[in-house]
Amino acid sequence: MNNTPTRLLIHGASGRMGQALLRLAAEDSLLQVVAAVVRKPPAQRVVDGIPHFAASELAGVPAFDVAIDFSLPEGFDPVLALCAERGAGFVSGTTGISERQQAALTAAATRIPLVWATNFSLGVAVLAELVERAALALPGWDCDIVESHHVHKKDAPSGTALTLGEAAQHGGADPRYASLRAGDIIGEHFVQFTGLGERVELVHRATNRDIFARGALHVAGQLVRRAPGQYRVRDLVAPPANA
Repeated sequence: MNNTPTRLLIHGASGRMGQALLRLAAEDSLLQVVAAVVRKPPAQRVVDGIPHFAASELAGVPAFDVAIDFSLPEGFDPVLALCAERGAGFVSGTTGISERQQAALTAAATRIPLVWATNFSLGVAVLAELVERAALALPGWDCDIVESHHVHKKDAPSGTALTLGEAAQHGGADPRYASLRAGDIIGEHFVQFTGLGERVELVHRATNRDIFARGALHVAGQLVRRAPGQYRVRDLVAPPANA
């Protein structure tokens, strides 16, 4: 077993996810944050022992194994290009990227291992696999996906619901969607398969936003052991068989 810490670059470190990643990585002896990148020149160059860089200084960051990117679409291209140049893994949850940027991901995956996902919850990753298996096993059954989030969430259906729908479609189902916006719900996803006289229900409930940061850190740790390619979170829930 390799106990050498995975060296991480956190890109978008001043955001909510970036702050959670920094906090949780500090609790894991197998992870080492070697640089944190923020949009503007930082007020402090070193915070809790971690060097901070402005986005414009990205080329000057020290060596790293994997970059974790939760930033904005305009910051996506430079960090992906840096990973490809240095042969480092790339993990991103940045939303709103364009078709051109999706194509850049596909191209980079020929050189480095990478993951781009709408949701880094490990539980949701397992749920997607169960949904696909249920759809395969229950041909002809109705498939409904109901997602619930806080009142401030604008997009509907959620990206996670659409990802679950893609899993259902891979299994041959034709999913329908419903969205609820209420209170401060972090995220709930309910998938129902209904046949004559019976139904199967699969559900995931998030009660703490840290699950998304923990999932991204887990994926980053697994990615360093992988060959170049574009992976899903569900591919990386468990370590590779030869680890």
